[in-house]
Amino acid sequence: MTRKTLHIKNMVCQCCIRVIAEDLMKAGILPVRIQLGEAEVEYNEEEINEPRIREVIRNAGFEIITDRNSIICEQIKKAVIELVHYSNNVNSIIRKSDYLVEKMGMSYQQISKTFSKHENITLEKYIILHKIERTKELIMSNEYTLSEIAFMMDFSSVHHLSNTFRKTTGISVSEFKKDPVKHKKSIDSII
Repeated sequence: MTRKTLHIKNMVCQCCIRVIAEDLMKAGILPVRIQLGEAEVEYNEEEINEPRIREVIRNAGFEIITDRNSIICEQIKKAVIELVHYSNNVNSIIRKSDYLVEKMGMSYQQISKTFSKHENITLEKYIILHKIERTKELIMSNEYTLSEIAFMMDFSSVHHLSNTFRKTTGISVSEFKKDPVKHKKSIDSII
C-alpha cells in the first residue's frame, strides 16, 4: 500500500471533508486522515494511480495542488476560515496576525506577501470579506445583537462594523436584514 498526502484546494467546511472521504472510499482509496485542505490517503498502486486520484478529487469539485505557494495560500485560507468561522470569538482574544504566524510558522510579512502575490487580494481584505460573511450568518441566526456580533467579529464598535459592512457589500446592515438570502455568499465563493 502506498501512503500519500494530498493538498486540496477549496475545502472550506466539514461537508467538504465528508464528500472527499466518501468519494475516495468509493474509488477504493482509503482516507487515513482528512482535514480542511489536506488528505492523507492509502491505496494500492497496482489498482489506483495518481491521475485516478486527481479525477476523483476533481469530480468532487476540488483540485489537488502541488505548487508550494498554492499550498501555502490554501493553508492561509484554512487558518482564516478556522479563525473567523469556527473559533467563536478567538479573534477578540488574540490578534489575527499572531494566530496566522502561529498556524503557518512564518512571519506575518511573509504570509501577507505570499498571499497577496498569488491570490491578487491583500490578506487583510480577504480576512474582512470572511468577517463580513460570518457577520451575515450571525445576523441571519437572530441569536445575537449587532453589538455582540461586532465584539465577536473583532470590530471596535457597531459603527465600525456597519461602516465596514456597507463598504464591503455596498448595502447597509438594515438593507441586508430585509433580504438576507439574496446577499449571502458561500465561504468557497470568497476568492
